[in-house]
Amino acid sequence: MIIKKFIGRTELEAVQSAKTELGENIVIMNVRKVKAKGLFASLRSKKVEVTAAVEEDVPMDNLRKLARAQDRKMQEAKKKDSESREDKGAKSGLGPSAEMAKPVSLSAQTTEVSQNDKPSVSKESAGSTKGKDNTGSQMSPSTIEQKLDSLQNLLESQFKQTSVQNEKPAANAGSEDAGGNMTPGSDPDNEKEREMDRFLKLLYNTMLDNEIEEKLANEIIIEANKNRKPNATMDFILSAIYQRMILKFGKSDGITPATKGPKAIFFLGPTGVGKTTTIAKVASSFSVNEKKKVAFLTTDTYRIAATDQLRTYAGILGVPFRVIYTEDELAAAIEDFSDCDYIFIDTAGHSHKNSDLLVKQKKFIDSIKDVAEYQCFLVMSATTKNKDLRVIVDNYREMSDHQLIFTKLDETSSLGNLYNMRAYSGAPIAYVTAGQNVPDDIESFNAQKIVKLLLGGNGD
Repeated sequence: MIIKKFIGRTELEAVQSAKTELGENIVIMNVRKVKAKGLFASLRSKKVEVTAAVEEDVPMDNLRKLARAQDRKMQEAKKKDSESREDKGAKSGLGPSAEMAKPVSLSAQTTEVSQNDKPSVSKESAGSTKGKDNTGSQMSPSTIEQKLDSLQNLLESQFKQTSVQNEKPAANAGSEDAGGNMTPGSDPDNEKEREMDRFLKLLYNTMLDNEIEEKLANEIIIEANKNRKPNATMDFILSAIYQRMILKFGKSDGITPATKGPKAIFFLGPTGVGKTTTIAKVASSFSVNEKKKVAFLTTDTYRIAATDQLRTYAGILGVPFRVIYTEDELAAAIEDFSDCDYIFIDTAGHSHKNSDLLVKQKKFIDSIKDVAEYQCFLVMSATTKNKDLRVIVDNYREMSDHQLIFTKLDETSSLGNLYNMRAYSGAPIAYVTAGQNVPDDIESFNAQKIVKLLLGGNGD
C-alpha cells in the first residue's frame, strides 16, 4: 500500500498528478483545501491537497525512489527552515542558537495538525516499510491520536484493563517491582511482543463484537501480523489496520450526471428497507440543494401505500410523478421527461426469494438500455442478518451492476455488515441513512467514520 499527498490548484489537477505517479487504480482518501504560506500568503489563492492511496504490488526500485524523493524533500524543508531561522536571528540581532532556544508551546505544535486530515503512514508500502517507530517517515503518536480522534485512547484504555493479570509468568522471566521496573531475568523484547499480541487480540475481538465476519477479521489481523516489524509501536499497527480497512471499502461515485439527456436512477431492494424514503431524501437534495430538475416514477403497483407516499413527496417538491405498469410505459415516461436531469424510479419491494418479480424488475431495467443512461442502487438495511444479506446480494447480482445503500444505521449498534457486504459483493457503498427525516438523514458513505466505529472508536 502506498499513500501520498498531492497538491494542485484544483482537485482535478491534484488527482491527475496522483494518477500520473501512482497509476489509475488509486483510491482518494481525503481532499482538503490548504492555505498558502509565506509572505503575501493572503493574496494567493488556496490550493487543494489530495491524499491518494494505491493497493498493489510495487517493485522495490519504485519504493526506493519514493523513499529517496521523500528524503530529499525532508532535507530541503530542513534547509529552508534553518535558513529562515538564521535570517530572523540576523534581523533581530540574535544568533541562530538564540532563535533555536526559544520555547515552543506543545499546544501550538499539536494544533498544527488538522482534525480533518486522514492518517498517512508513509509514502512507502505499509507492508514494505522497515520497522520504524515514531521518527523518520512514520507519524508521531500525537498525530495518530488526532487523526484517529478518540480511537487510540479508547483502545489503549481497554488494553490496559485486559492485559497481563490472567497470564502465568514464564520460567525465569523475572518480574516487576512496586515501581514497575523489571527485575533481573526479564526479557523486555519478549514482553513487548506479548504486549503487541494482546493488542492485536483486542482489535480482533472488537471487530468480532461489531459483527465483522470471523474470516475477514482474521485476514486483517494476519496481514497486520505479517507486516509487523521489530519495535513496531501500537500506533503504527493501529494506523496500518485503519488505513487498510479504508482501502478495502474504497470509494463510490454515487449518483453521476448523464452525458446527454436525463439519468434514470433505479432503487432496488427487498421489502421494508426504506427505499421510498431513501428516494425522497436523495431527490430532495438534488432538487432543493443543487437546483436540478427531477421526476419520480414507480413500478411498485403492489403496495398502494408506497405509491401514495412517493406521490406525496412529489407534490411537496413540485416535481412530476407517474405510476408505471409496463416496460413500454417506462420507456415512454423517460422520453416525456427528457428535459429532466434525473428520473428516480422506485421498484417493488418484495421478498428476495420471489424469482418471478426479480425477473420482472430486470425487464424494466433492460427496457431503457437504448433509451437513457441509468444507474442502479441496491438498498439494504444494516439491521438485516449477515446470512440474509448474502442471499439478497446473490439474487440482485445478476440483475445489473449496482452500488449499495445501507439504511437504518441508527437502529443497530453493530455495523460489521457494511464491511462484510462490501467484501462479499464487490459493490461500493454510495450512501447511508440514519433516521426518517427528509432530506436530512442521509449522507455519502464515509469510510473513515465507519472504520473508527468498527475498531471501537466513537466515529466523530
